[in-house]
Amino acid sequence: MEIASQLVRAAISEGREQNLAPRRRLALACPSILGPDTSGEVESVIVAMADGLWVGIASDHTDRKAEASGIALSKQLCGMPIGPQLWSNSEVEGHWDELVLRSCATIDGKRVLYQESPVSSLRTPRDLIRRYTETDTLSAGTLMFCGTPGAIGGIRPETRFEIELKDPVLNRSLTHSYDVDVLPVVS
Repeated sequence: MEIASQLVRAAISEGREQNLAPRRRLALACPSILGPDTSGEVESVIVAMADGLWVGIASDHTDRKAEASGIALSKQLCGMPIGPQLWSNSEVEGHWDELVLRSCATIDGKRVLYQESPVSSLRTPRDLIRRYTETDTLSAGTLMFCGTPGAIGGIRPETRFEIELKDPVLNRSLTHSYDVDVLPVVS
């Protein structure tokens, strides 16, 4: 949590310097990845700011080879790309279970549906916040990943990853995509 909140604070600070509204625009780039054994997973995220909770979309990009040694290590080795737009949680909390998470991956040169599930298959952000803080709030500057549905056909590496959080009630989507830049392992 601390690393994520530092990233959010840095992005907010950078947005202020560029006169961007931080609650509307937030983007973190995906760094290069060492080795070919990584993959993304679509997740909704909650971003706590001074004016309330905001919902975004992110990829929990993970080094699958390192995951055999430890989950925390596997996640620390990869950047977590976060989409550039946020919705106010108050706009979607009342129909949260209607939202749909979806991802597509380019695997062996082909674009395939990688994940698709209503968020009702996961814990709600409010439940996660209560479990984490024992209250209904997060400290401003905190970013919380909210869980991911299973991968269709199993987890596998990709060269491009596209993520979406669809709101069929308000007829809109949060989307983001990135290419995976694989660096060779040289020693």
